[in-house]
Amino acid sequence: MSFLVIGECVADIVRDPGAADVVHPGGSPANVAYGLARLGRSTTLLTQLADDPSGRLIAAHLTGAGVRLALGGTPARTPSAVVSLDGRGRATYAFDIAWTLTAGEPPATPEPVWHVHLGSIAAVTEPGAAAVLALTGRLRPTATVSYDPNVRPALMGEHGAAVARVERCVALADLVKASDEDLAWLYPGEPPEEAAARWLALGPAAVVVTRGGDGALAVTREHAVAVAAPAVAVVDTVGAGDSFMSAVLDALAGRDRAALAALGEGELAGLLARAAAAAAVTVSRSGARPPDRAELAAALATG
Repeated sequence: MSFLVIGECVADIVRDPGAADVVHPGGSPANVAYGLARLGRSTTLLTQLADDPSGRLIAAHLTGAGVRLALGGTPARTPSAVVSLDGRGRATYAFDIAWTLTAGEPPATPEPVWHVHLGSIAAVTEPGAAAVLALTGRLRPTATVSYDPNVRPALMGEHGAAVARVERCVALADLVKASDEDLAWLYPGEPPEEAAARWLALGPAAVVVTRGGDGALAVTREHAVAVAAPAVAVVDTVGAGDSFMSAVLDALAGRDRAALAALGEGELAGLLARAAAAAAVTVSRSGARPPDRAELAAALATG
């Protein structure tokens, strides 16, 4: 089985009060690809990278974990984000990003693509978003699809149009993951459970909502399951949601659409607990550094 992740790489320039800036490889789709490879999954990332110091840093980071890179164009400079941390390790972002992926055939992978993951900036930012959705549509007859909007308000444009673009991606997906902050921006004043039900009506089999220290929620047409977040000392929250997403996809590897639609309460609870443990490992250390399989097993054993 092979995973194809489509989306941006970003150089995260982490700015912590009282400390020197540190550059970390980032970008939500890139983090998901990295997390999958760390868990031993065959993963290709279709992305864009410039031939500059940040691009070379990110490429080495990803390929070092086993991610195969497929480049859909070379931008003038690698996208970047200044990540400012507050006293509790929570991150805010300021971006310098362009996304210009052009339509093309699916990249070569060692095995047929079983699952496609898309998300964040690349799924809603033109001109590249059209290519992302076109490629996903071509692969969807034989591959399941997941989507994480990973909303960045500064890059989303006019609210109504942004919601429409996100919902277009939701309708393509079998599984959607979002944070409660994503949903609060997309649907102000609407409880997460209602927003999840809204998305289920568009077509996905399951919607997962992360709620930071309040845990996570999974909703299907038959079930709604919530789990608490593990207790952990937070260093920073960079990449936590992407680590969660990687662990979800790893746990569901091999399930077709019918199996996703048939997930029971116990399976959903186990899925959320596993993903929450992966996120807890990530927030316990600096940067988007998800666990490998041994670290995740240890976290589950002690959690």
